[in-house]
Amino acid sequence: MSDAAQPSAADVRAAAEAVKAALDRHLAAVENRTGGDDDDQAVSDAFNALAAAAEDYDEQLYHRYDEVTPFEIPEPDDSLPPYAGPEEPHAVTVLIRRDYAVDEPERLLSQAQRIADADDDVATTAGAAAAVSGSVHAALGVLFGEYEPDEIASRHKEFGLEEGDSTLWVSAVDDPPEPGEWLASPFEAADPQQVVCRFDVSAVFDEDDDEEADDADLEGQDA
Repeated sequence: MSDAAQPSAADVRAAAEAVKAALDRHLAAVENRTGGDDDDQAVSDAFNALAAAAEDYDEQLYHRYDEVTPFEIPEPDDSLPPYAGPEEPHAVTVLIRRDYAVDEPERLLSQAQRIADADDDVATTAGAAAAVSGSVHAALGVLFGEYEPDEIASRHKEFGLEEGDSTLWVSAVDDPPEPGEWLASPFEAADPQQVVCRFDVSAVFDEDDDEEADDADLEGQDA
């Protein structure tokens, strides 16, 4: 930011006063919340106003005095809608998705052939014969039929697979389903509003960390 665009001391002071006023409004909204409703609109509006005021003050303080505040307003998580399930779930269902690219088909085929050769039951199946003939489709069937998904995840390179994104959803359900109840359509009833927690793994997070590290290095060089 150029000197001409830098905020004045009065601008920074005004931004600080706006934060103080926003703090008072937020506290008043919390104190006057009715029924203990966590989704009270007045509280939500006051929170957003406080976040905006704090961000503006932090930015102006930095550009004027090269200082920052110790406050960090968490970004809203828009990946899932608000949880609408029971407060104390009596049962949960766990949904897992893991993506892989077939990075080394020959390695995959070799591993599938090794499994087929070592297992008499597998060796008698048409799938094993197809794996021998070079079918990646059949080789995947042999591989995933032999190993648990967690073991494949930990040994994916050994099987010629390249790991992609993965996610795990822990979702509340009203009652444990009956055996076989959902097998015909196992993912049809997935309700994002019932998700208690989720865990994501993606290379994009590593890229974000690298970008932040690069930015920090550049700031250190400019200092």
